[in-house]
Amino acid sequence: MSADQFYLERGAMRPRMRTLALHLVLLLITLATATIAGVLFPFGTIDSLPVSDPQTFPELIEFVTSLPERYFVLIGTAVHYLWTDSSYLVHGLSFSVSLLFILISHEMGHYVACRIYRVDATLPFFIPTPPMIGPAGTFGAFIRIKSPMPSRRAVFDIGLAGPIAGFIALIPIAVIGVMKLQPAANHGVPGDILFADPLLMRLLGMLLGHDPTMSVGNPFFYAAWVGLLVTALNLIPSGQLDGGHAIYAVLGKKVHFFTGRIAFVIMAALAIIGAVFYNSPSGFLVAILLGIMMRVRHPEPYDQTPLDLKRKVIAVLTLVIFVLCFTPFPIRIN
Repeated sequence: MSADQFYLERGAMRPRMRTLALHLVLLLITLATATIAGVLFPFGTIDSLPVSDPQTFPELIEFVTSLPERYFVLIGTAVHYLWTDSSYLVHGLSFSVSLLFILISHEMGHYVACRIYRVDATLPFFIPTPPMIGPAGTFGAFIRIKSPMPSRRAVFDIGLAGPIAGFIALIPIAVIGVMKLQPAANHGVPGDILFADPLLMRLLGMLLGHDPTMSVGNPFFYAAWVGLLVTALNLIPSGQLDGGHAIYAVLGKKVHFFTGRIAFVIMAALAIIGAVFYNSPSGFLVAILLGIMMRVRHPEPYDQTPLDLKRKVIAVLTLVIFVLCFTPFPIRIN
């Protein structure tokens, strides 16, 4: 009996009601935090940047100690507008529901693939964050895989089902976002946060006649942008990221070991270049993530049979998805 047949016969675990309740609560909290984030700068119109510019040490101390009060006032203001003004509520929900649809599609891609192979896995756990601390109101979602992988084929299918499903889900949202772009009155004002447009957004802009680089965003555009960023990060070939699973399944353990370290060196270099030349500090977070992933050991499946040609073709198509999603300096401060 092959490893795949063994897992297909043994069945997979089913979540308990208490666990289902936890998943639902985390999803609803994430919906709330992402909706608030959707109306705050930079995704919305409520300015969240501090207005003070401390020049002396006492002013700096006063500024720092006042940050908690400023933060709670800001969140209270956002909640008030969401509660009393339907236009803000529509804007916030357009962002949060679109983003959560992308994230759910990504994680359910993993989950469904796990169910097909009878690999024990949880439903998605969403990670809500206070708005601005997690800029989009969430650090994403994850599923926990609780049993070994039966084969390299299972590693490949489960690993890539997520980003492929998430990418397919974000395409209509990206199209709507690009179609709703409006020309920017003042592009590149000092202090603005500028979003670098991935290749997919630029191609859609060319096809639909809207230049994302000279336009004002909207909640659908920003949700798709975040979805593209999440997809690109997950497809980096390192550790137990989705791209790491794909590299391991296609090329084996040794290549997986080296690609993780090469990815870390490249992203660390891009982080320094971005900070020095492009005023883009976001790369350091990615470099830290890859530094952690580099030290995470990839589980070895029972069946080490190489992949078939069909899956190797899918791997190449997934590389195309990565190119469409990736941008080296995603966020810049003008």
